[in-house]
Amino acid sequence: MKVMYSFLTTLFFISSLKAQSGDQSAKQILDKASAKIKSYKSLQVQFSYQLQDAQGTSQGSKKGTASMKGIKYLVQLSGQEIYCDGKTIWTYDKSSNEVTITKVDPSSTTISPQKLFTNFYDKDFLYKVNGEQKTGPKTLVEIEMTPNDKTQNFHKVYLYVDKKTYIVSPIKVLDKNGNRYIYTVMSLNGNAGLTDASFIFDKSRHPGVEEINLTQ
Repeated sequence: MKVMYSFLTTLFFISSLKAQSGDQSAKQILDKASAKIKSYKSLQVQFSYQLQDAQGTSQGSKKGTASMKGIKYLVQLSGQEIYCDGKTIWTYDKSSNEVTITKVDPSSTTISPQKLFTNFYDKDFLYKVNGEQKTGPKTLVEIEMTPNDKTQNFHKVYLYVDKKTYIVSPIKVLDKNGNRYIYTVMSLNGNAGLTDASFIFDKSRHPGVEEINLTQ
């Protein structure tokens, strides 16, 4: 679940960015990337995830899907699914056929997509442009982001923004142990036609599922 949240909350963070003091060129690019995300009525992203150790050696890769509509979301990755309708979160483990139900807690100090979507991170990062790099026909702008809160379990986030489309990919997150989490957008559909029911766990589609209800 940590992997899924990391990718999804990064997308929400991008969508919630506003103009802040600091590197003006970075601010302009992030504003445009933010506007791009916000322009989508419903968003579905196919992505790949790779973990590298401190020496840059791959520790495995996975593929997943992230779907969003406002503060509602669904993430599917390697046998696990997380549904959120804005009030309730269902975390479903396919291997055990078990779903854990929790409430969205706006007062929690835990970083959540809801908080990121409501500009929770507006003042929590310093950012700057490191330069540009060519990747095939694309020109990517590298933006380095450093959290102001040094107690976070990561110390750097690198966003690579397509200079032409302002789509962000890849995203690299560096934790304090030197590990690198790399997320690459494989496809993006900004008009996915998602219904509100898409973000609610349907028990009838999972016969015999065991429920762990922590909302009561």
